[in-house]
Amino acid sequence: MSADLLTGDPIAAARRLVGAHLAGRGVAATIVEVEAYGGPPDGPWPDAASHSFRGPGVRNSVMFGPPGRLYTYRSHGIHVCANVVCGYDGIAGAVLLRAAIVTGGFECAQRRRGPRVLPKALARGPGNLCSALGILMEDNGIDLFDDASPVRLNLDGRVADSVDVLEGPRVGVSQAADRPWRFWLASTPEVSAYRRSPRAPAPGSSD
Repeated sequence: MSADLLTGDPIAAARRLVGAHLAGRGVAATIVEVEAYGGPPDGPWPDAASHSFRGPGVRNSVMFGPPGRLYTYRSHGIHVCANVVCGYDGIAGAVLLRAAIVTGGFECAQRRRGPRVLPKALARGPGNLCSALGILMEDNGIDLFDDASPVRLNLDGRVADSVDVLEGPRVGVSQAADRPWRFWLASTPEVSAYRRSPRAPAPGSSD
């Protein structure tokens, strides 16, 4: 499976990633929650909440393509988070992986997350997902469709066109806070809770 299905609109790519399979360092999972992110003001999907909004730099250069790469960053300087790059080569777009169901390598995921973490919470939340699958900052830029990569993505069996995929605002962003660019699988306890950023405008007053 190539990255062709991820080339273009981040919203379409996000929907295609719901139900996709992810494998990393001894753990397998099914993605159940994602968020789409666009790019700079002069691009096709201006998005003030995106790391690429101010243009390419050393930290975010992977977001500008090619599609199918992994973009990693640290949330609050602590938790590793992972995005699947979409868009076009040279035009930024990415999909944040927010939550997944662990389907294989449970003991490995449990060791990484701790013995008291419930199975449904092993990969709930972007930082926990990366922790459970052993995704590291050093994985930034890897090709997710290369069999030799430590983290791999498979889009077979995805449920992007299912009526069970819901949409709503992204979690914790202070800009473009009302866009329904978060997508998740309905009735799935592994999906994270919605929390609006206290810095975001009142609901309905953001784009």
